Amino acid sequence: MCGIPVRLIRLGFIKNVQMKKRIALVGIYHESNTFNKRRTGYDDFENSHLLTGAAIVEQYEKAHHEIGGFIEALDKNAIELVPVFYAEATPGGMVCTDAYQRLKQELLQLLEAVLPVDAVLVVPHGAGVCETCPDMDGDWLQAVRKMVGPAIPVVGTLDPHANVSVQMIQQTTALIAYATNPHLDQRQTGIRAAQLLNRILLEGFSVKQELLQLPLSISIEQQHTNAEPCLSLYREVQEAAGAARATHVSIVLGFPYADVHEMGSAVIVIAGQGLDTTQLMTEINACFIKRLSQFRGEKLSPQRAIDQASQGEKPVLLLDMGDNVGGGSAGTSMFLMDLLEAAGATKAVICIHAPATVAALAGLGSGTRSVVALDALNVLNRAQPYRVTVLGHYKGHFREPDPRHGGQVQYNMGEVALLKTELGNLIVVTSLRVPPFSSRQLSCLGIELEGLNWIIAKGVNAPVAAYRDICPVMIQVNTPGETCADITLFDFKNRRRPLYPFETITGNETGNLPGI
Repeated sequence: MCGIPVRLIRLGFIKNVQMKKRIALVGIYHESNTFNKRRTGYDDFENSHLLTGAAIVEQYEKAHHEIGGFIEALDKNAIELVPVFYAEATPGGMVCTDAYQRLKQELLQLLEAVLPVDAVLVVPHGAGVCETCPDMDGDWLQAVRKMVGPAIPVVGTLDPHANVSVQMIQQTTALIAYATNPHLDQRQTGIRAAQLLNRILLEGFSVKQELLQLPLSISIEQQHTNAEPCLSLYREVQEAAGAARATHVSIVLGFPYADVHEMGSAVIVIAGQGLDTTQLMTEINACFIKRLSQFRGEKLSPQRAIDQASQGEKPVLLLDMGDNVGGGSAGTSMFLMDLLEAAGATKAVICIHAPATVAALAGLGSGTRSVVALDALNVLNRAQPYRVTVLGHYKGHFREPDPRHGGQVQYNMGEVALLKTELGNLIVVTSLRVPPFSSRQLSCLGIELEGLNWIIAKGVNAPVAAYRDICPVMIQVNTPGETCADITLFDFKNRRRPLYPFETITGNETGNLPGI
């Protein structure tokens, strides 16, 4: 008995400890834009979230994030969560090979140290691309599977902007995608995944997972789940899933800015092992194909958008789709502010990423006048320098306690310089890129948002959750850039064919249907 007193075993204390299931938690989370030539390095993960052990729980236990959902929903009487490794970086260019290999090695070393485990909870984004490993998420999931063995359940979550590969499905037991965009149900998705794992581990529930890769890519501005075409699409697909008695069906909208084979929209079906899902897959495929014409979206030009909003209620949120930081853009475009300034518009604000500019202004006190040239940041920016007044310098840390896209609570913009142009417009210059997922990105600098006329947010749907209570008018603007809404303008070399809107889809295509 290894020296354990028999009396303790009879009382049940040691038995309870031994019977508790151990669940490892690991993740590498990145949305990679292959059209952004600036690579994502290890330091980008360090500047965002690079956590091990108890620090993962400390960061996310109360957050509106899937890891918080895992922690909440696992049966604590029967399961012990073993947090191992989680790395996340702001969306950007492909992950450097050395950075990915280092992250993967750290994950596997730390996972090996806690083995054996009874299951693994995984947190991939689903659109991760390494410069020498296009299916980055499939690769590290395969490495996890190889380490723990084929019999261990591997369950996790996905961002609906994933490009789901066959390998991701083969190397996991079940993956569940968030069901909202903006992503406000990340914690709930973590809860659903953990509840499914509870059933698998504690009730012996046996599941199968199937992938339907659709012959289409839904335009980014058509991916708002509380508006058409997604609103009725989600409802119809879930009705079909319920009628077929599927355990869970995830619509994966896809990430169009990654030139990889699996780019495009997909559906993941999780069902009991004995359930025949052939008819369900056919029905789901039809739900998408009949909406093809709605998936391309309207492309509203910048000048038309500004003209349309000029006489409307303020403040207006201009969604700069071509420089969507949450989609991996550089965050350096002044395109919309340049147009507003040229039109004599006032009380506008924009946030740009320009570390060198922040450093150059660091020695200038509040009230100092200066000249900043921003044309070198981005070819879209006007050549004429801005004459500005420095309003202040800030440490760009802020918190977002409410549910917002991305589920994060802690944010860091690095060093920040706040500038005012001669027309009275505001330029927030940051040394670290942060997507506009929270209005506190601006209000933490003392900017009174309700008093503005124009707020330029570098996003598409995500900022809607942050600004819906502030801006009565929100307009998606088809600006040029690394995340331009019209993906047919990009030079894809690796995508699947045929794929709408690049090719015509006749309606006879069935996607990648199991058994068809």
